[in-house]
Amino acid sequence: MSDIERNTMRKVIRRFAPLLTICFIAAFLDRVNVGFAAITMNRDLGMSSAAFGLGAGLFFLGYFIFEVPSNMALERFGARLWIARIMLSWGILSGATAFVQTETGFYVVRVLLGIAEAGFFPGVIFFLTLWLPKSYRAGVVGSFMAAMPLASVFGSPVSGLLMSLDGMFGMHGWQLMFLIEAVPSIVLAFVVLKVLRDSPDDAEWLSAAEKNWLKNTLEQERREHQVVVSQGFMNIVRSPVIWCLAVAYFGVTGFNYGMSFFLPQIVKGFDLSLIQTGFVSALPFVAGALGMIWWSKRSDRTGERRFHTIFPLVLAVIGLGGSTLAALPVLKLALLCLASFGVFSALPVFWTLPPTILGPSALAAGIAAINSIGNLSGFVNPYIVGKVKDVTGSFNGGLQVIALFGVVAIAILFVITGRHQQRKDAAGSSRFAAERHG
Repeated sequence: MSDIERNTMRKVIRRFAPLLTICFIAAFLDRVNVGFAAITMNRDLGMSSAAFGLGAGLFFLGYFIFEVPSNMALERFGARLWIARIMLSWGILSGATAFVQTETGFYVVRVLLGIAEAGFFPGVIFFLTLWLPKSYRAGVVGSFMAAMPLASVFGSPVSGLLMSLDGMFGMHGWQLMFLIEAVPSIVLAFVVLKVLRDSPDDAEWLSAAEKNWLKNTLEQERREHQVVVSQGFMNIVRSPVIWCLAVAYFGVTGFNYGMSFFLPQIVKGFDLSLIQTGFVSALPFVAGALGMIWWSKRSDRTGERRFHTIFPLVLAVIGLGGSTLAALPVLKLALLCLASFGVFSALPVFWTLPPTILGPSALAAGIAAINSIGNLSGFVNPYIVGKVKDVTGSFNGGLQVIALFGVVAIAILFVITGRHQQRKDAAGSSRFAAERHG
């Protein structure tokens, strides 16, 4: 590694990675704290488990519809301005959840929250492709996505504590939780405006030589990789590669939302207090955060993506499926920790796949399409789990469905990554033959 590479990447990573991780912690906290609210909010609003699952999932309906348009707007207006806009609007709407009075009001604010947040995650993934050479992406994306479990690691005890303050200022505990936990997102919106830059040309903190190295490296990588999907809305809609990746991502994210929305209620069933539930609910996400950071760095170090995506998903299926068969709370919790470790380890490596497969001109919209379609699991799965809970009195049947979706994801990724590797090998053989005869 040259000195200019080392210095440039140290500056880029130190400037953007910590801030984006903190922003995603705030985003994911605003997304999943509804799982804690459900412990008492369902009773206060007179909602069944199925109604709560529908409301929790409606977030992803608005998210799905506005994801691709939001990412296209990000390309037009720039990541700095658009990500700040997203954070400000979702912070306001997350706080507004404290004032819902009816089941219908809960549905409406969840849809609006999904619309507000649409584009944040794929926008950040696209933003990182503008700044990071491919050998740095899994590690940085892994650190960024560690915000997902970390939001629950820190948020679960805090949410449990805030929920226990029921009656303060004449408000329910869940209302206080929504109001207080919305503040970081609003504040961070203004920090994003000050810190982010839309391209290396705007980086006044890089020297001219560092800017040139970074721009030349990124441009060289864009020229080298194979283009499977070209620019244009219809090309994206018709692309079997994007649909396969989206369906696979549906199965992957299903683990996350199944646990995030219902884990507090599952753990509360261990006969624990609200504060105890908060701390115990954090344990699977501790395992997930550790796995995400370690496994993604291991993938970058080895340069291997296929095994590093599929193997942890196998662990997630074993963990989540096995937890539904475990009778002892300690064993059930251990298996949920395994499931969390598996799915969060796979997520950042999964997101190294689209930039190597899609053409640069289709990358922003392609990432948004994969993310928006895949995140429909956040709409479908909570409703399934809640409905099964109402019918059977147990979360187990719904969690087994989520594990089955995970099996489908594993099969799709096994096939699509195998074919991509074959194309790379064939292209490499062709270049070698041309060089020999040249």
